Amino acid sequence: MLENYPFVILGIGIAIVIGMIIFLKINAFLALITAAMAVSLLGPESADGINRMKRVAIAFGDSVSGIGIVIALAAIIGKCMMDSGAADRIVRTFLRALGEKNASVALMGSGFVLAVPVFFDTVFYLLIPLARSLYRSTQRNYLMYIMAIAAGGAITHTLVPPTPGPLAMAEYLGVDLGKMIFVGTLVALPAAFVGILYAKFANHLMNIPMRDVAEHKDPDPLADHELPSLIVSLCPIVLPVLMITANTLVNSLVDAKIGPQSLLTSLSPYTSIIGDANFALLVATAISLIILLRQRGLTLLQLSATVEQALMSGGVIILITAGGGAFGKMLTVAQIGPAIQAMFSTESGGTGMSFLFLGFGIAALLKVAQGSSTVAMITTSAMLATMNINSELLGFDPVYLATAIGAGSLIGSWMNDSGFWIFCKMSGLTEEEALKSWTPLLFVLGCTSMATTILLSIVWPMS
Repeated sequence: MLENYPFVILGIGIAIVIGMIIFLKINAFLALITAAMAVSLLGPESADGINRMKRVAIAFGDSVSGIGIVIALAAIIGKCMMDSGAADRIVRTFLRALGEKNASVALMGSGFVLAVPVFFDTVFYLLIPLARSLYRSTQRNYLMYIMAIAAGGAITHTLVPPTPGPLAMAEYLGVDLGKMIFVGTLVALPAAFVGILYAKFANHLMNIPMRDVAEHKDPDPLADHELPSLIVSLCPIVLPVLMITANTLVNSLVDAKIGPQSLLTSLSPYTSIIGDANFALLVATAISLIILLRQRGLTLLQLSATVEQALMSGGVIILITAGGGAFGKMLTVAQIGPAIQAMFSTESGGTGMSFLFLGFGIAALLKVAQGSSTVAMITTSAMLATMNINSELLGFDPVYLATAIGAGSLIGSWMNDSGFWIFCKMSGLTEEEALKSWTPLLFVLGCTSMATTILLSIVWPMS
């Protein structure tokens, strides 16, 4: 009975969240914090003696420290890009170059590429203004546009280094980093395009309009000659990505001991500053404010009011996202992860294919239980690494075990996942709409990635 107690706690936490949000229509922040406190009370005491309620507050603060500044600044950038016409300029260029039919592919491709060096959360913040502006131009397909961004961003976040999850998997499983990048991309590409197809299907089933995220309406669109140039419009998006990528590249070269090490080592302290997501988005915020000031001719007082509107929207998102993080952390404290691992502790042999399904299944269970794909990837790969799995035992390269784990970490995203809340609240969707769009989308991405992994392990084992 005691070994099943963590699952009882998990069930209670799930019931509180779903019951309060779906059935009682209570604000998501209150539901998540209530569930976090309930799980904390039912879970074991902290080893360091921290009060059960205090550790909820600490977990909430840790979540805010990771996403608070980024969300607030991204909210300002998005608001400024919409009001200045910068987002309109980018979208109109997309439409002219690709046509409206291919706009979702362009958004997916942008998310796919940007999420390799940049966290999914940041990518979604940067691209959501483009989806909103595109809807203003076309007056349709809003759900397809935001799901296209999510499909591209989520798949590379879980399969392609240097994001932390895939990086850790490569380390634990002894996979060459270059091979992980190449095979991860190979697995991610078909999944991203299947994600586009599912986005079109979901968009056909659910006619979801774009809603105001804050208590304000988007301004009337400007004529072409009133919009900023394409280069200026792209600056708030491209510049932070370049800054973050520069830091990732320098650190990767230093770790791999490739290139002029003395020069790279001397650059590293500076790139770590400019490549920090908080600083990069602060620079982008300054640029977006300047663009808005010049394009709209606002007074400083009007500019300040615009920033306040954006921050009110961002503040709500920060609270809900951090609440989800606190809930996920309390589930971790309740020993959900070790309980799931114990279920598979007797699995010590079998065919290479059985190991693929084992990694996929454990990662999926951990994802459902605690919400973080990164934690699911790191925990599962560390667990399987203790089994001394190699290419001789598997019959194929361990890189496919890593991509199977990454695929599993996409399955079962719901209300304890910060990505769920970012997608939901930044897009203006209700919780029910997010459960019907975001959650199945990630399920499709995960299953497609797993199918591709199995196929590649058979036709190109590399062992």
